[in-house]
Amino acid sequence: MFRPVGALIFGQLADRYGRKYPLMAVILLYSIAELSSGFAPNFQVFVILRAIFGVAMGGEWGLGAALAMETLPTEARGLFSGILQQGYSTGYLIVAIFYSVIIRNFGWRAMFWIGSGLSIPIIILCFFIPESHSWKNNHSNQKFKGKKWYIEIKFVLRDHLIRIIHTVLLMACFNFMSHGTQDLYPTFLRDELNFSPQEVTLTTVVASIGAIIGGTTFGFFSQSWGRRLAIIICASFGFCFLPLYVLPQNRWLLTFGAFMLYFFVQGAWGIIPAHLNELSPPEFRGTFPGLTYQLGNLIAASSAQIEATLGEKFTKNGKPNYGLVQAIFAGCVMRLEYKNASKFERTCLQA
Repeated sequence: MFRPVGALIFGQLADRYGRKYPLMAVILLYSIAELSSGFAPNFQVFVILRAIFGVAMGGEWGLGAALAMETLPTEARGLFSGILQQGYSTGYLIVAIFYSVIIRNFGWRAMFWIGSGLSIPIIILCFFIPESHSWKNNHSNQKFKGKKWYIEIKFVLRDHLIRIIHTVLLMACFNFMSHGTQDLYPTFLRDELNFSPQEVTLTTVVASIGAIIGGTTFGFFSQSWGRRLAIIICASFGFCFLPLYVLPQNRWLLTFGAFMLYFFVQGAWGIIPAHLNELSPPEFRGTFPGLTYQLGNLIAASSAQIEATLGEKFTKNGKPNYGLVQAIFAGCVMRLEYKNASKFERTCLQA
């Protein structure tokens, strides 16, 4: 819930003062909040620390994506977009492998300490990255230069409200699609299919590898196919693989289905960093991608709870039917995503 707040605050700082140093401040703040979370003495303090972490994490994605897309070569933006976004899937893969080892031997607090420590090298790397030349050029010619931040936001809302609404809805669909197919899936494997912890981990790892390959692949092809067409292809083929993702009783066939579904789900996600930066008004590029992404993420935050509640209402052999609910839920979202990318987005951009 606090991520959009961070996206707005740090996005405005990035649009006014450059991408580099606000990004370093964001990373330092969420590192401190992450480290402190591991020392939380009670649940109330823990929630407050996670709220602070949310503010900082909300600013990180938009600033990082803006700096990357503005710094890297334009002709390779699609490929780098896919590589950038698959940092998420790579981290998910690493955590799937090491989670049980860390929790069993060191306890849950160690997860936060380790996460905090891994952020420090990023700050050091950011120090040596040059400031975005695109921001420098836009800043020198910016029509809002010298005005109060709320006046700038008022004019942006006046001129680009339809585009903002469209992008928030698009990102809500994307987040419903990814969280709707990921968050409850280990529970489905464990409780409904009786997978062992080792089998759950193996399936998750294989699916994450599919996500990494898919995101990079479709990010690359979006450079020549176009962003919208690549998203439509991913949504269409992802829809086709939904039955193989939840129905097979054979473990290896189910794992293949998870690999292919994540391949196309994260294939669509690999396009997003470039796509949002290209949809963004130039003077609002530090704020627009992160804010619309985090608002969409906020809308989709309830996906696991929705699926869990529906799964308990529609049972199978006396157990919650999480597989059926996930397939129907993801199918509806992919259909909406298809329509958004193919029709609604064209109308918004023309407007």
